[in-house]
Order: sequence, then C-alpha cells, then structure tokens
Amino acid sequence: MLDATSHYWPYIFLVLSVIVGAVAAAHAAMTKEDVRSAAGWVGLVIFSPLLGAFIYMVAGINRIRHAALATRRAGRRTFEKQSSEHALGREQIAAQFGRQFRALNILGDTVTRFFMTTGNSITLLEDGDCAYAEICTAIDQAQSSILLESYIFDCDEIGRRVADHLLSAEKRGVEVRVLIDAVGARYSVPSIVNYLSERGLQARTFNGNVIMGLRLPYANLRTHRKIIVIDGVLAFTGGMNIRQSFTTEFAGDEAGLDTHFRVTGPAVADLHAVAAEDWHFASGEQLEPVIFNAPDDDMPLPTYVRVVSSGPDASLETNHKMLIGAFSVAHSHIRIMSPYFIPDRELVSALVTAARRGVRIDVVVPLENNLRLVDLAMTAQFDQVLKHGCRIWRVAGTFNHSKLLTIDGHWSYVGSSNLDPRSLRLNFEVDLEILDNDFAAMIEMRIDAAIACSREVKLVDLDRRSFPLRLLEKLIWLGSPYL
Repeated sequence: MLDATSHYWPYIFLVLSVIVGAVAAAHAAMTKEDVRSAAGWVGLVIFSPLLGAFIYMVAGINRIRHAALATRRAGRRTFEKQSSEHALGREQIAAQFGRQFRALNILGDTVTRFFMTTGNSITLLEDGDCAYAEICTAIDQAQSSILLESYIFDCDEIGRRVADHLLSAEKRGVEVRVLIDAVGARYSVPSIVNYLSERGLQARTFNGNVIMGLRLPYANLRTHRKIIVIDGVLAFTGGMNIRQSFTTEFAGDEAGLDTHFRVTGPAVADLHAVAAEDWHFASGEQLEPVIFNAPDDDMPLPTYVRVVSSGPDASLETNHKMLIGAFSVAHSHIRIMSPYFIPDRELVSALVTAARRGVRIDVVVPLENNLRLVDLAMTAQFDQVLKHGCRIWRVAGTFNHSKLLTIDGHWSYVGSSNLDPRSLRLNFEVDLEILDNDFAAMIEMRIDAAIACSREVKLVDLDRRSFPLRLLEKLIWLGSPYL
C-alpha cells in the first residue's frame, strides 16, 4: 500500500498544489481592492502554489471578521443616537471654521461610525512621566469600571506600577478589564497578561495567545489602539504604550518622547464602544454601552471631537480616507509629525497636489529611529514628496513616537495611527478628529518646537549618498507594508 502511494505522490502533490493555489489566488483576486496588491499575490501563488498560499494565509489576508461585529450591528443605532444628541451642526462648523471643514465633516459622517460631538474637553499630556501619573491617579479614583486596551503594556517598573494600581482597584470592587495585543504582549518576558491573570484580574490578549501563538490566518493583524476608559466618564488615548522607556524616572535623558490625551465628554462613550467591541472579540463578553449625560449646570465645552476607529474589518482604511479628505481641503498649511512616515501612493498624491496648490507642508520625523528597517524604507520614499515642494525635517535628540497632524490652524488629527501601510491597512487604530483653534495652536507649537531642533532633508543630499545605500533603502521599501 505504501509502495503504491509513494509511486503516486508526485501526482498527489501536483493536484494539491493546483487546488490550494487556485483557492488562494481566487481569494486574493476577489478580496483585494488594489490591483497592484491583487496582482502581486496572485503572481506569488502562481509562481509557488503551496508556499505562496501559506505566505498569503499568514500575511496577505487583511480582513478579519470580528465576533464583535454582531455587537456593532446591534448596538450601532444606540451609539449613533447617543452621539447625535451632542452632534455638531454642519452650518455651525461652516460659520465657525470655514466651508472646507463643513465638507470634511460630511466625509467623516459618511466613512466613520461616530458623529463629531460638542461638549468635550481634551488635555494634552506631554510625556510619559505626566501621562502615567495621570493614569494612575484616575485609576485610584475609579468607582465602578476600568476598560484598558493597549498594543504594548510591558512588565517593567512602570508596567507593574500601573498593573498594581489596577489590582488595587479590582480589590475595592471596581470591574477591571485589560486587553493587550498578542504581539505587543511579547515585548516583555514575563508578560503583563500573566502578571495580572495570576492575581485574579480579567486580562486577555487580542488575536492570539502569549504562549500558544497567534491566531491564523490573521496573525499579521494587531490592535494598535491605546484606550483607557474609567467609569464611562474619563478616557485616555493617543500614541503612548505603557513602558518605562518613555519616562525620565527610569530612562533618564534617554527617555523617548510621546504625546497622550485625557478626554471627557461624549467622545468617551465612543472610545468605550471601540474598546468594548475589541474586548467582546477577545473574551466573548458583551459590555453595556456607556451613555453620556451632560451636566445640567455646565455650559457645553468648546472642543469638537470625533472618534475615528479603523482596522481590517468593516472600518478598513477609515483613517486613510479621513487623511485624504483633510489634505484635499487644506488652504494654507499642513503640519505632520510621525515616527514612521511611509505614505502610500494615494496619500503622496494628495500631499503633493496640496503642495502644488500652494499649501505649505511640513513633515517631521525622528533623526534616529527605533526601527532601523522602517527608517530605511522611510528614507527611500522622501524624494517622492520633496521634489514637489513638501519639506521634511529630521528631529535630533531622543526618539519621538508622537502622531500629530494639523491643518490651517483649525483641524487636528491625533491618536495611534502612523502614516505607514501597517497603520492604514493592517492594524486596528483609534484617532481623534478635533476642531478647536486653541488645541490646534497647541499641537502646532509642539511640532514647531521639534522643527526648531531639526535638520531639513534636501534632495541634493539624498542624491549624494552611495548607490548601494540607496538601493538597500529601495529594497527594504518594497517590504514596507509588513514592517
């Protein structure tokens, strides 16, 4: 029997290769919206059916079907009705900020889940020392619930400090839930998930397990969101993970820089809705939505905020669409700060088109990046924007992880999204769209301070570098969607 089977195994292998390759190629052709991506994956599968199909299964499938989508469908009307009670009128936006932002508001209402709401307040937390202190204080004051979601939550000195505050809150009767990405949970050993779980706190990993591995075929998809919601009335969000390397207390002068935000108002309910769906996906537990009740004796606060959630599910490329729209309505200037600036062709076109219209565009990136391969890929693409009038600045000093963007001194976009393919297509992200002149001025001051410590990148300097280095950058850039 074995001899007969061994005689036919080449034919069995051939048939298996054809079937597996055909299925993978058909899936790529039917689900990929970008023709270049579809052609690339189909070509890989045709060239090597079994290996290509395996690589496609692990790295090419960029849509995940949340178990929480059922919650989204069932609860979306509740969330939208709640948000609409505090929604900002379009004509009010036009009168206060200009008609271009009315158009951008229409886009946001169309492509995102939530309305832009009034009655919010947002406080900038300028570094890790400030942010972690505020977070620990808020945890200590929690009375009923804490929901925390983060990409990285290290089991270091700061991580254990925050964890111990969470454990203390749990002991006094607060319902505490912690969700950490399965990839991010591996950044420190032992994992903070085990540290919390062993002490009785509800802690889960997103899209995989710390020990047994990631969930296939979605191993390349991660939650990059940073959300903490306390008692349904206070939230923290932005770009900051929980790590001691972003504090001068433990890292001293080598501490990395980042920007985080403290939020109150109806936007908190929307942030909770995003984190609650991710928790449902990871744990199966469905949480009740937060209902925002404005205080009767307080005037609505002036900061207008929309929560923008995006990821490889029903909200695929939402952040990408918002950025394209924002670049398209800019009149005078666009300021961008990002640690990883690798925009796709559509974003590059939007930026250079704005520059050709006379919009002043400044892009600020670190001089020394924490990810060498990303830095090479990023540098390979600089010429695409520089030759059309955009300016790029490389900030000296310690690594800055902030993701900040302003347009015309009115509109700001801050949160967890980088301007790279991973954030725009593969990661689950959450950002805040903010209309507030004072807030935009504060963000611009932060960006301008970075520019003051920067060196401007010039095309002539890029061209003078050695050919082997420029070739290496281009080769790394080809793999930038998966860095």
